[in-house]
Amino acid sequence: MTESVVFRPRARLMSQLGDQLIKDENIAVLELIKNSYDADAKDVKITMKNLDNPSSGVIIIEDNGDGMSLSTVKNSWMEPGTDNKEKKLKEMIEKNIRSKLNRLPMGEKGIGRFGVHKLGNKITLITRAENNDEVYLQIDWTSFDSNKYLEDVPIEIVGRNPTQNFLNNSCTGTKIIIEKLKSNWSRGKVRDLYRSIISLNSPFESIDSFNIIFDIDKKEWLKDLIEFDDIKDYALFKAKMSLSGDKIQNYEYTFMPWNSMNRLDKRVNPIKEINMINEVRRKLENGKVRKELEPINLDNHKIGDVEIELLSFDLDSSILKMGVNDIKGLRSYLTENGGIFVYRDNIKIYSSTDHDWLGLGKSRVNAPGDKISNNLVLGSVNLNRKESYDLREKTNREGFIEDSAYNTFKEAILFAVQKFERDRALDKQYLKKYYGSTSKSEPVVAQVELLKEKVKKNISDEKLKNEIFGCLNNIEKDYKHITEIYQKSSSAGLSMSIVLHEIDKIISELNYAVAAEQTSEHIKLLVQRLGTLTDGYASVIKSKSIRLFNLKKTIEQSLFMVDFRLSAHEITVDKQYLNNENNYTIKGNENLIVSSIINIIDNSIWWLHYADIPNKKICFDITLDIAGYISIIIADNGKGFTIPTDVATSPFITDKPGGMGLGLHLASEIMKQHGGQLFFPEFNDLQLPDEYKHGAIIALSFKED
Repeated sequence: MTESVVFRPRARLMSQLGDQLIKDENIAVLELIKNSYDADAKDVKITMKNLDNPSSGVIIIEDNGDGMSLSTVKNSWMEPGTDNKEKKLKEMIEKNIRSKLNRLPMGEKGIGRFGVHKLGNKITLITRAENNDEVYLQIDWTSFDSNKYLEDVPIEIVGRNPTQNFLNNSCTGTKIIIEKLKSNWSRGKVRDLYRSIISLNSPFESIDSFNIIFDIDKKEWLKDLIEFDDIKDYALFKAKMSLSGDKIQNYEYTFMPWNSMNRLDKRVNPIKEINMINEVRRKLENGKVRKELEPINLDNHKIGDVEIELLSFDLDSSILKMGVNDIKGLRSYLTENGGIFVYRDNIKIYSSTDHDWLGLGKSRVNAPGDKISNNLVLGSVNLNRKESYDLREKTNREGFIEDSAYNTFKEAILFAVQKFERDRALDKQYLKKYYGSTSKSEPVVAQVELLKEKVKKNISDEKLKNEIFGCLNNIEKDYKHITEIYQKSSSAGLSMSIVLHEIDKIISELNYAVAAEQTSEHIKLLVQRLGTLTDGYASVIKSKSIRLFNLKKTIEQSLFMVDFRLSAHEITVDKQYLNNENNYTIKGNENLIVSSIINIIDNSIWWLHYADIPNKKICFDITLDIAGYISIIIADNGKGFTIPTDVATSPFITDKPGGMGLGLHLASEIMKQHGGQLFFPEFNDLQLPDEYKHGAIIALSFKED
């Protein structure tokens, strides 16, 4: 027997949907505020009374928007999941029309009304559209048997003559009264809601035509809340930029030291255009893998132009004491409100402060001193509602659906943030040098031993455990050797102490990570970075095979080792040194000099490719033009250095996306070990062809005997 049946949802489904679709009470209230925005309200007021007693508590959301007619209430508000808003948005975009207040709808799912069912069991709706009767309905879910079918729950809707005006004496608007609250509201919960409400508008460019009023009977619950205007002037670093297609346009970074920091000057770095790229690995037909730069292009989807503003802080205690009165308040505000949030037409999309959608916390694991985490930044990413149609919000309002458009968008934002981080790191080193705390951390070797014990106890994956033990043994051995050599060296300066401090920090972070049984990926990232640091420094100071070597042959050996990469990137090698009849020899470790040359070549390959230079060239020469030195000159025909050369050899300073900032630093350390210097000579100080005039020029200079 065949028979047709239909779904018959139970009455309790409405409450269940409210609980499942709306994560928490904050989002529920914010959704109702967005509904007021979509209704072209100039003002919306949230009133909360007796919140600590759910049975007598009440929440009222009232606006002076367009209101709803009887027909709209029956055919839209009473039909959960209707696509009316989605259709309206699509039509407005296609016909290029806006509301009276020049708005496009924020909501498109038709689920915002579930917010009322998340908040309470008794809902009263009073609304009126222009030239229409007032509409009144009341729902009390506690009056119905939850096992009843939804179709058996009668809801009376009354059309009547107007009985009241709405907010600010408006003839149109909507008023929702929510009673029999589902949860007990604490002081902390209300303060969280207030923070969410005041951050709903972008702090950098709020909407003057949309005013949110928050009123609560317990005024003391909101006492001493710090707001954006109270702390914005404490930011030391800021940036503003636009993303369009595959470019960052009109990038402007500013370092803003306080008046008390008289040893530092304000620095502004404006850049008209920056290419956005990703480095990808491609497998070639011969089985080899080649790194390629792939554009990040927002135009591949309907995303539109993106505006970004960032403010970043330094929470070092010594620095804060120089200009912040309420240090605890600032730290608390950034902990609770910090992060980079997405706004559409200046209305926030991401509402959850614990949602690290960019993975800033994870990237900070890789470089604790150089990266920003959510509690160090206040940022806005502003989208145009009309142009960003391919970025679709999740039904639960916790972000965008993670599809191809979203991934491209996220890659672009990360690229922009990382550019800001690299600029910030430049100024942060001077900030730390002159005004930062000097910490005395525990001896690293003792920490490594402690770490081994924790790994043994907390890591159950035997393969991972053995891998970490192997790395830690090598790190311990290299670290001991590094510190022994540098403690005996009178030339060991600030740069080495910075690197040793960085090693200390990573080992401390590893101890926390292992103790907290955090993800294997987190631990692997830390171990890899630690290994890179110690390996790099160990190779510099393990001076083996000291002998005389010919500089021309050293260059040839270096070029032989990167021949495939140079050919793959179609780079011409200009061997100017072949015109020099002299055969200069140097005493030292040839392998270290070769590794330095290869490092510099790799940098040139990357930057020539990134800048899309036609007819790419790298020039090599050997000269006595730098007084007192025999110098290997390496120059390219690119666009030159993007960071000041006086800091280019400092550890962890780089403008290369994804770079560690150790290459030139280690090359400089190697040259010092050989009694020489790494210089950045001016073009006019050398005898090079004109095509290298605007490129990067580096000299590996050895003292003449």
